[in-house]
Amino acid sequence: MTRLTDLPDTIPLFPLPGALLLPRARLPLHIFEPRYLQMLDDALKTDTRLIGMIAPQSVPGRDEKALHRIGCAGRVTQMSETEDGRYMITLTGISRFRMVAEIDGFTPYRRARVSWDGFERDRDGAERDMAFDRKPFMRLLDRYFTSRELSADWQTLQEADDELLINSLSMLLDFNAEDKQALLEAPSLSTRRETLVTLLEYALRGGEEDVMQ
Repeated sequence: MTRLTDLPDTIPLFPLPGALLLPRARLPLHIFEPRYLQMLDDALKTDTRLIGMIAPQSVPGRDEKALHRIGCAGRVTQMSETEDGRYMITLTGISRFRMVAEIDGFTPYRRARVSWDGFERDRDGAERDMAFDRKPFMRLLDRYFTSRELSADWQTLQEADDELLINSLSMLLDFNAEDKQALLEAPSLSTRRETLVTLLEYALRGGEEDVMQ
């Protein structure tokens, strides 16, 4: 369990469209831009090795640099270097955060003051979804995979615990950026599962509005 006192008030930000990191999940990343190589180098010099994953706001007419207010911080837990100086890293999700304010400074990457308040559950160990009925969920998932002509290791999916299954699907399935943000901001695992079901049903109906009724 990560305590609030272990988490810094300021973290580097990695705005990446379409990427989703959730607590205790793992996100592989390919780092090659000079500014993010510098960010990685600086993060590795800290005790926490945290990088804040956050999504740009994809709203027409808004500032292209605008970010969502809620992201998820991950700790660098694996890293390998390629021959041409790029890095393959893995972030393990620690906790969601709320961005308080961006910090102007001399780093080539973005940084922000953040608040961890309201996300205590992220740091309390794996969540359970007591209302999760796995059989109809797996049938729905099978229909979705079939409609997209996707393959899956069904035995692994069946054996995965609730949190691993729901969070992994939330991260891996090809939902749009705003849907990914809704999955990130879900206040509980149960709410995230309900959101995920809605998105799967919506996709199967071809985006018809009545799926939300």
